[in-house]
Amino acid sequence: MKDIVGMIPGMKKALKGTEVDNEAFNPIIAMIDSMTPKERSSPQLINQSRRRRIAQGSGSNLQEVNKLMKQFEETKKMMKLMSNKKNMMNMMRQFKNMGGKMPQ
Repeated sequence: MKDIVGMIPGMKKALKGTEVDNEAFNPIIAMIDSMTPKERSSPQLINQSRRRRIAQGSGSNLQEVNKLMKQFEETKKMMKLMSNKKNMMNMMRQFKNMGGKMPQ
């Protein structure tokens, strides 16, 4: 994950010295593994009954699956914003105005 975030311009320097706990991703991996290939490629198909099945299959609860789905949607929106160079420049400007430090 650190390597992926490091590909974003300016982020590699901001992440220097931080450590990512890969064990924290195990529940997420279990939830994704509990999805069908069709659900992975088209997350909009995942309704409440499918979410319950994913939760049961991954050993998690419905709230955790809902949280993962929400994080996915937020990340999707962020990636769409970042794909536009004008939006990316505005975000970098805001980051620089914050003192170049990662928000807590």
